Amino acid sequence: MSGGSLGIRSGSYGVLPIQVPSATKTKPFKTFKEKETFLHWICKFAGRKKVGLLLLCAISAAIFVWVLYLGKDEVQESYNVPIHKVNDSLPLNNSRSPLINGVQNIRIHNLTYSPVDAEGSEVPPPPSYFLGYTLPAEHPCNTFTLPPPPADKKRTGPRPCPVCYLPVDEAVALMPKVPSFSPVLKNLTYIYEENLNKETEFGGSNFGGYPTLKQRDDSYDIRESMSVHCGFVKGTKPDHETGFDIDNSDLLQMEQCHGVVVASAIFGAFDNMLQPKNISKYSEQTVCLYMFVDEETKSDLETEHGLSDGKKIGLWRIVVAHNLPYANGRRNGKIPKFLLHRLFPNARFSLWIDGKLQLLVDPYQILERLLWRKNATFAISRHYIRFDVFEEAEANKAARKYDNASIDFQVDFYKKEGLTPYSEAKLPITSDAPEVCAIIREHVPISNLFTCLWFKEIDRFTSRDQLSFSTVRDRVAAKTNWR
Repeated sequence: MSGGSLGIRSGSYGVLPIQVPSATKTKPFKTFKEKETFLHWICKFAGRKKVGLLLLCAISAAIFVWVLYLGKDEVQESYNVPIHKVNDSLPLNNSRSPLINGVQNIRIHNLTYSPVDAEGSEVPPPPSYFLGYTLPAEHPCNTFTLPPPPADKKRTGPRPCPVCYLPVDEAVALMPKVPSFSPVLKNLTYIYEENLNKETEFGGSNFGGYPTLKQRDDSYDIRESMSVHCGFVKGTKPDHETGFDIDNSDLLQMEQCHGVVVASAIFGAFDNMLQPKNISKYSEQTVCLYMFVDEETKSDLETEHGLSDGKKIGLWRIVVAHNLPYANGRRNGKIPKFLLHRLFPNARFSLWIDGKLQLLVDPYQILERLLWRKNATFAISRHYIRFDVFEEAEANKAARKYDNASIDFQVDFYKKEGLTPYSEAKLPITSDAPEVCAIIREHVPISNLFTCLWFKEIDRFTSRDQLSFSTVRDRVAAKTNWR
């Protein structure tokens, strides 16, 4: 018995409490006399048989109640498992380690949840994706405002623009540990054609292939797994005889880039090479900085700067592209500009800057500000004057950027597909005509597909990438809601 009390078992299998008898004899309790008188009273008015039957019923009832009482104790003991109440005021992360990019495995009482399918087999957990983050409310970047514009209203064109960047070490700490979500598209492969089929309506090249308009439309029907034309069609990867051939030693080094790539290009010695500034030591050790050039530009650079044994000039590693597929240097420059995911198959993030630009901010700061903080996978420089494709086309014709007939043909083609002038009705889209001198992106399937499709438009129509951007953007967004 619990509690240390003493007891005896009665003839009715019950347990009755008693007191230990003292050394002196005492009179019976009054209650006992009353119980005895009550028993004689029953016997007086009922026969012995009826009294026995009554006692038998009482004993049976007592036994039944006793069995229920013991059964209750046994069941309570067998299920007496300590239950831990979760304090709602405490976070679920009790591992004393910070949450990393919004992804945390939760274990409760050392039990892990393993979902099973209808056949009883374990279902693998869903993939983890970067979920973004929010800077603390008191962070200065949350209250940062641009200064008023210069008083000189006659000045046009780009001008310095203050931006609230985090310190490099803080930006590096916020680099996502897992990739961002890729809507709809999960697996992307690229078409290889040993024998090119040149039967197409118009456009195309030996480098990008000759997809028909039906194939073009099919590439915008975005599915979970896709295979598309994306340059280098005569090889399984950028290599010899594909066009834009690269030495094996350079290809091996490029495959070692698993993090961030900064790339630019100069063809036809058109621009002066500008060295990046304000680059942290950590970025110098971890970021791949590549400058793609042709033979002519390489010769000029060697004469002007000299080329080290490591093929480097300053921070740039120089890569010479041979067997260029296009006669026009600007069109050749579109290959590394849009197909960095093919040249650096293991990289996670890339920053492209035109050869005319100089990088003045650490790459990690730019990625944090424009991608990670926004939970975005693609960022591009907006044109500082024009926002409309039709206006951009007229400006290109006026500046003789391309022959007028080709520009008109491209714009008319897009117009028949539904292209309309830019207006506020397209908000939150703020422009249809980017400047395209800088592209910052994460290499996930949907952004890789986007630049593949964009490159295909440039290969089919004019090399003026501003004209085709909004068409590709809108058709991809219509299927995926990707912005």
